Amino acid sequence: MALLFDDDFEHGIGWSSDDRLRRTSHAIVAGGRVWLTDVVDDEGLDERIAALGEPAAVLQLIDRHNRDCADVAARLGVPLHVTPFEPVEGAPFVTFPIVRQRFWREVALWFADQQTLVFGDALGSLGYFKAPDEPFGVHPVLRLFPPRPALAGLEPEHVLFGHGRGYHGPDAAGALRTALATARRRLPRALLPG
Repeated sequence: MALLFDDDFEHGIGWSSDDRLRRTSHAIVAGGRVWLTDVVDDEGLDERIAALGEPAAVLQLIDRHNRDCADVAARLGVPLHVTPFEPVEGAPFVTFPIVRQRFWREVALWFADQQTLVFGDALGSLGYFKAPDEPFGVHPVLRLFPPRPALAGLEPEHVLFGHGRGYHGPDAAGALRTALATARRRLPRALLPG
């Protein structure tokens, strides 16, 4: 499987698997080190990470996103944090509980200094996440009860997803608010293309 390095931004890189699910991973530079999320592995990844700096940890944001997280963490000699609902010691981010149920456990990461918000599955930019006029949307299963309270007050400039390219720029915070506020209303339109 080839990796598509298709989401470079000022604080890191994103890459996706070249398949229908577009499993997307990120390396975010913060606090002088590199934090990896929901990692999909293949040749060339270690070199891309090394170019960014010293790896700090691998974070698995959703319980079912095992992907290659454990293997990459072991190879790089860094800790693996699986859905860390508690603060990660020394981390330059805050975790936000998104879903905490028996069959779905997910956290989001907020890197305040970088204005970067990272999701596993709660939001995404692939077609099955969004209505036709949305740049990104809430996961179809969460549209009736989107994670509005958990994310209230955040003003990201970068919104990264576990499926699909990130959304970057000064209108990212507004796009996030709109996606959360209209999730229920747009559910029928979101289901049509998927």
